[in-house]
Parts: sequence; C-alpha cells; structure tokens
Amino acid sequence: MLPDSIPVFPLQDVTLFPNSTQPFHIFEPRYRAMVAEALAGDSIIGMVLLQPGHEAEYEGRPPVFAIGCAGIIVASEQLPDGRYNIVLRGLAKFRILGEDQRRPYRLALVEEIPEAVEESDRALLARRRRQIEGALRSVSSGAPLPSAEVSDEEVIDRLSLALPLEPTVRQALLEADGPLERASMLITILGRSARAHSDVAASPQGSPAVS
Repeated sequence: MLPDSIPVFPLQDVTLFPNSTQPFHIFEPRYRAMVAEALAGDSIIGMVLLQPGHEAEYEGRPPVFAIGCAGIIVASEQLPDGRYNIVLRGLAKFRILGEDQRRPYRLALVEEIPEAVEESDRALLARRRRQIEGALRSVSSGAPLPSAEVSDEEVIDRLSLALPLEPTVRQALLEADGPLERASMLITILGRSARAHSDVAASPQGSPAVS
C-alpha cells in the first residue's frame, strides 16, 4: 500500500512499470535531496512522465501525466560530489491528486491504482504471454525470452519497459487497465512491427515498401 504522499521524479523519456527494475542517475540538487530523504524514510519514489512541451518550464514544475509508477530504492550509491546512482523496483501504479509545494522537489498527493489479476483471468493472461513471445520471435529471432519461472505480469511489464518505444506509447502501456490490457496492447505493437519488417524484406533490395 502506497502512502498518501510520495516524492515524484519527472523525466521526459523514462517510464517505470510495477514488475520491473530501472537504474537512474540523480544529479540535480533538488532530486539529490529527494533521494536522501527517501533513503532516510521508506525509500519510495514515484516516476512520472513529463508532458510534451515541458522544456520551457523544466526548472519549475512543468506538467506531467497524471498516472505514474512508484518504486522502492533497492540499491543506491552516493558519489563523492553528491550525485546518486540508484535502482528502483516498481511497486504500484498511482494517480496524482495534487502536489505539496513546500519542498524543493515535487511531492505528490496520490492514490494507488491496483492491478491485481483475477484467478479466472490467469489462463487468458498466460495465453497472451505466449502470443507476445511468439510475436517477439517473429520480430527478432535471436531475442532472449524470460524463463518459465518469471511470472506473466513480470514478463509483460519488463517487455513494456525494454522494448524501443516512443515515450507516449510507453505511457499508454502504463495507463492500460491492468496486465491483460497491457498484454493486448503489446501484441498489437509487436504485430505492427512484424508487418513492417516483412514489408521491408519483401520490397526491392530490402528498401522500405511505400504504400
């Protein structure tokens, strides 16, 4: 269960998912303070994506997407100049309800968004995983696939994080209504990529096909 307020770290091209881990390099003074306070407390930090057009307001509090993912710091290293290297393990999605303006970094008032999978949906989720793995093989035959011991939710969230996607596409995956919907979106994304690869291979000299 997430606390009612958590520090949030806004970035322009990075998204965290509940069943994933992600390294971060923290160098801005306000976010160094955020990490230091998090480490002194529950070690929870929320990751949020900056909205397009944020550049002019970056030094202040530019707009962010309302849905983010909270993670817990599972590894940290403070460098001699005060910067941090940290690793976050995703915990839960959240929705921003407001912000506390009293700190130099951003402190958000949040509500957790549960993503529990019903037992009745387990078989369908496993089938979606197999579809994703099959689509991934068709895009890249040498792509390493997670072992059978890795849960379906972990596979889906790790791929959502690892695939080379535009930030807004990754944000849409995060905002999906749980692992089943996220899996369906991944199948669609990978299917489009497979068709694009096929079109390129089928065009003269491997040049992209023009429709």
